[in-house]
Amino acid sequence: MRAFSRQFCYFTNTPKPHQLPKRSISSDAIEELHARLIRMENQTDPCSVSEVLRSYTLSSSTLQRAEVVFNEIRRPPLLLWNFMIQGFSHFGDPIKAVYFYNSLLRRGLKGNHVTCIFVFKACGRALDSVNGRTIHAHVVKLGFELYLYVCNALVHMYALCGELGLAQKVFDQMTERDLVTWNSLICGYSQHSRFKEVLRLFGLMGAAEVEADEITMMKVILACSNLAEWELADSMVKNIEEKRVETNVYLGNTLIDMYGRRGLVDLAQRTFDRMQEKNLVSWNALIIGQAKSGNLGRARELFDEMPKRDVVSWTSMITGYSQAGQFQEAVKLFHEMIETNIKPDEKTVATVLSACAHLGILDVGEAVHDLVNKHHITSDIHVGNALIDMYCKCGVVERAMKVFQDMKEKDSVSWASIISGLAVNGFAASSLELFEQMLRENVGPRPTHGTFVGILVACAHVGLVDKGLEYFVSMEKVHGLVPQMKHYGCVVDLLCRSGKLDRAYQFIRTMPMPADAVLWRILLGACKLHGDVVLAEIALNNLHESDPNNSVNYVLLSNTYAGAERWDAATRLRDMMKEGDVQKPLGWSSL
Repeated sequence: MRAFSRQFCYFTNTPKPHQLPKRSISSDAIEELHARLIRMENQTDPCSVSEVLRSYTLSSSTLQRAEVVFNEIRRPPLLLWNFMIQGFSHFGDPIKAVYFYNSLLRRGLKGNHVTCIFVFKACGRALDSVNGRTIHAHVVKLGFELYLYVCNALVHMYALCGELGLAQKVFDQMTERDLVTWNSLICGYSQHSRFKEVLRLFGLMGAAEVEADEITMMKVILACSNLAEWELADSMVKNIEEKRVETNVYLGNTLIDMYGRRGLVDLAQRTFDRMQEKNLVSWNALIIGQAKSGNLGRARELFDEMPKRDVVSWTSMITGYSQAGQFQEAVKLFHEMIETNIKPDEKTVATVLSACAHLGILDVGEAVHDLVNKHHITSDIHVGNALIDMYCKCGVVERAMKVFQDMKEKDSVSWASIISGLAVNGFAASSLELFEQMLRENVGPRPTHGTFVGILVACAHVGLVDKGLEYFVSMEKVHGLVPQMKHYGCVVDLLCRSGKLDRAYQFIRTMPMPADAVLWRILLGACKLHGDVVLAEIALNNLHESDPNNSVNYVLLSNTYAGAERWDAATRLRDMMKEGDVQKPLGWSSL
């Protein structure tokens, strides 16, 4: 599953000392006051209209009215400019807050440290580091660069904009830091998945004897989850319990996610049960943890109990079924999702297409493809790869090829999937041509282990022994990829399909690692086909060590004996199977 941390919100404390006071007069009273000022023609007087303007900037619903009031004021003082910048920064349009700041400068005003705090918040919300840097220069000129709350706003702004180097630089130059300073930078690194930096900062924070709060702990635990730093995560949990830190919904969700990743579903459930407030993320995190641990029954119970479900809830359950091999349940739940008018996302689509590929149900896979086109679901690289895989496994290679050609972005999986798909569906020549095109024109990514599996399979299907061996050698020599057992298996299959059993046996003997049962069984199967009793016996002796109880091995050798008309040996081997502890697999049908 892709990163779960996207469900957790990014936030940090804001400088409370410079927040404007909350509305203390009712909206009706403010409107009455405003009307009276208009009747008395005092609406242009800054002192008279100040309370009206302040109240209007405290709600998004009255911000436009605030702008009308502001525009009528003669020479508004800095206080009123701050009202407007703060209002647009918090409730309306942060870009407009920056516009008001620039207008303030054009009027000859300089602003104060409160102005800077509000406008930095606006730049952060607008992800506008360009104006942020300009205003940073103004701050230095005005001498506010040592103000704690101004610096906190600066760190927070640069962190939100992804300018982590500048955020760190401001942080390092600060002569005074508080908890908000540390949390602002920690949250920035966390938001951009710089989890090692989160833990580094947390260590420095401890050395500076700054006590962490629930925000710090949440980000540190999230970092531990992504880096598998379980010892530190456990110490954080212990710290939370000892200090009786309130487990709010954000910290609780992070703990549930952490326990779920580790398979500690009982602790995840206990955290969930203790939470006073739960949201959709809480339920989804617990469902994902249960499903990952194989507790699909419990995951489904939670799914059915949810007061409300979103696309993540459905996708988590569908993915759980698919990862457990319960593909029919995955497809069935997807149908239910569509019936409830929940629009799937690209992850849902990729997962259900994979289930269709495993089941070989082309009609459902095509219906999902049509759904993607009809509802304009983002067809990212994962959806494209899933479509290629589904069409190839269902034998509709021309559709797979069209999807591949239409993809704006392709990765190594895309190339490996189409090359392998063409090969196993009998289009080995096209598979080889596509691979050569990828290498010759450098149109795709570097070949991967998966790509070479596909190309070796293609060579085996058309009997290109020398070419296949050439590709195999080039893996490490040219592309720096150390062959794995599956690649050795492809080469053994390549040689055996071409009747070169002695070469296949010699190849197995020179492997840098012991051959597994699959490789010996490929050789044994080829011996049956070509009637090579001597190599068949060698293969079975090796299988007797690695896979002694598999009846297929003995049946293959028995049939080899029968093909060579060594009836006594065939009968003797079958009698050994009856007397020994050899399990014959039960017959089954997908009908």
